[in-house]
Amino acid sequence: MDVARWVKKAKKGNKEALLHLIMSEKDVYYRLAFSYMRNTHDAMDAMEEMIVTLYEKIGQLKKEEAFYSWSKTILVNVCKQLLHKRGKLVLLEDWSNVDDSELDQAVSSDPYRRSEQQMDIEALLLQVNEHQREAIQLKYFHDLDYQTIADITKVSLGTVKSRIYHGLQTLKNHYRGDVDEQ
Repeated sequence: MDVARWVKKAKKGNKEALLHLIMSEKDVYYRLAFSYMRNTHDAMDAMEEMIVTLYEKIGQLKKEEAFYSWSKTILVNVCKQLLHKRGKLVLLEDWSNVDDSELDQAVSSDPYRRSEQQMDIEALLLQVNEHQREAIQLKYFHDLDYQTIADITKVSLGTVKSRIYHGLQTLKNHYRGDVDEQ
């Protein structure tokens, strides 16, 4: 059964249909939430709130085939709201301040283990501003299209493309060693 049919069933109040839609992409949702929340517990809290919001607002979805884009936008917004409420917007700069034992515990207990290569990529991403970093992560880590990223970040399509382009140029120049130290 295709996504549109499952969404139509969910709109009619079929909880199992909504559950099916969510469970079929649960790993994608988790990785997205974890990339914002930076720990398993908070990522799961964000997913839980997203599910409640989806249940309450599924009737407002106009295009059934846009369910996954819509739900990811909701998840990102929930993550940002939770981080703002808790007053702990965690940027990659802050990640370096995490206690090594806490990091080891998170890595060993997390099914989506952080590899050394991922940590190198995150360190490299410190070279770009937070908007560029977010756009690059959504595009290349979460494989979202430009329009979905624009919807999630509430900016124009051109702005998303520009952020990604300029961020990648900065990374390219930095990686080559062409950027002057400041």
